[in-house]
Amino acid sequence: MSSILQNLEIIRKDHLTVGFFYKEAHERFDLRMVNGEVGFNKKITEPNLHRPQLALAGYTALFTYHRIQIFGNTEIYYLRSLSLDMRKEAFRRILEFDIPCIIITNGNTLDDELVAIATERNIPLFFTAHETTKTVYLIGDFLDDQFALQSSLHASFVDVYGVGVLFIGRSGIGKSEVALDLVERGHRLVADDVVLITKKGEGILIGSGTSLVQHFMEIRGLGIIDVRQMFGVRAIRFQKRVEVIVELEERSKDLEFTRTGLDPVNVQILGVPTPKVQLPIFAGKNITVIAEVIALNYLLDHYGYNAAKILSEKLQNTLKEKSKRPEDRAIHYFEHDFE
Repeated sequence: MSSILQNLEIIRKDHLTVGFFYKEAHERFDLRMVNGEVGFNKKITEPNLHRPQLALAGYTALFTYHRIQIFGNTEIYYLRSLSLDMRKEAFRRILEFDIPCIIITNGNTLDDELVAIATERNIPLFFTAHETTKTVYLIGDFLDDQFALQSSLHASFVDVYGVGVLFIGRSGIGKSEVALDLVERGHRLVADDVVLITKKGEGILIGSGTSLVQHFMEIRGLGIIDVRQMFGVRAIRFQKRVEVIVELEERSKDLEFTRTGLDPVNVQILGVPTPKVQLPIFAGKNITVIAEVIALNYLLDHYGYNAAKILSEKLQNTLKEKSKRPEDRAIHYFEHDFE
């Protein structure tokens, strides 16, 4: 593996505050406060959610109280089936634990007495009109993203024909210049210099820029340029899936480069295998066009066509025939075309 990709620092948030969660999520997921900004300093420490059905019924031995608690129809209807005193007792029982917050779904409401108990215990209450399944999906996806593994990489990242191509290599080798040339040819810059990579799910890497640098680029000999202002909004993206890594290296007798493509190379980033192409560079070589071909070749391979394998199979079949005939022309008839 390239030394650039070795020993990447892995970052993962250890908590979110309820206040941050509400600020980022309330418009996205139609969350509304029930008891004001109570408990906004409480910490959410994991992405999983919990529905406290057994805990409300009295069994708290396996109560995962440190998760966000979701009150759907089952929880609300159970509470409504109890007398007010029993309802308050059941509610107090789970609020003895240090719960980050409670989200009430399906447009349901809680009795004022229960809201007062939550406020007394410093437990934030939110409600949403969304159904429970939709709420769990939306908030779970948001929390998965917030707690996802991340790493930063010195690289340039460009969307080339819809393929996320990440250029790596030593400082000064020309990553930014290649990215700029691709943008000038109509492709889209995601990030330059510092690329933040986030693991989404089990096998997806998403790359983005930093909030500070965004779509600024440093071109040696020229200085800082703003790609968005110079080329327009069509020349940028804020995020893209990382699909191919292109490592730029100086041509050297000591380095061996792939000639056929029959043995693809994958590297691990945050535990996700990603195709890597090692590209030798030298004066006069058109790296930009080759980068476009790498992206198109990735698309062909993704849809089931591998040129190296096709040619290898044709060669093997020809050898098996052991034909003594001279090699066939590419076409069998010139059709009076004598150019």
